[in-house]
Amino acid sequence: MRRLTAFVIAAIAAGAQAQAQTRQPWDMHLPGSNPNYEASEVQKELAEVEPPAFPKPENLIEFYVGPVTTNKYFIDASTLSVGSDRIVRYVLVVQTSGGASNVSFEGINCEELAWKHYATGRSDGTWVKSRAPRIEWRPIENKPVNRHHAALSRDYFCPVRTAISTAEEGRRALRLGMHPDSNSRISQ
Repeated sequence: MRRLTAFVIAAIAAGAQAQAQTRQPWDMHLPGSNPNYEASEVQKELAEVEPPAFPKPENLIEFYVGPVTTNKYFIDASTLSVGSDRIVRYVLVVQTSGGASNVSFEGINCEELAWKHYATGRSDGTWVKSRAPRIEWRPIENKPVNRHHAALSRDYFCPVRTAISTAEEGRRALRLGMHPDSNSRISQ
């Protein structure tokens, strides 16, 4: 009986310890939740990347996403930048068919074919920085619906999976309707 009691106590203790050590993937970037955490690269990047000025209507360039969408998509040309880290950053404005506008500050990593959401624009013209899990890099998927990241990467900012060299190169691609080096004629 003593052995059984000791076994049950040991099993409960082991289970409690395992549960305490179990981390969810979305917790790993939070301070104190990752034993190897050292102000993660994600947090360092967010501390360094500040949202630009809020978009102005005269700076918006509309871009084509595909035949299925009912939304209109714009990049604020004045916010387009290419960092020394080769990340293309921009302000995206999405106008829904119902008239609502969604504003976000985002980045595309052309080599990894991934995108990141840095901040969301509020109706009062201010920014709210993203929090977990939105601040992590997410793969760009070429789906029929909500394919604006695929369109931006393939047709405008990442020709042949390489980042544009300058913001002006990206603005020119947006005005032309595609990057001259893009292998797709507006991806489907």
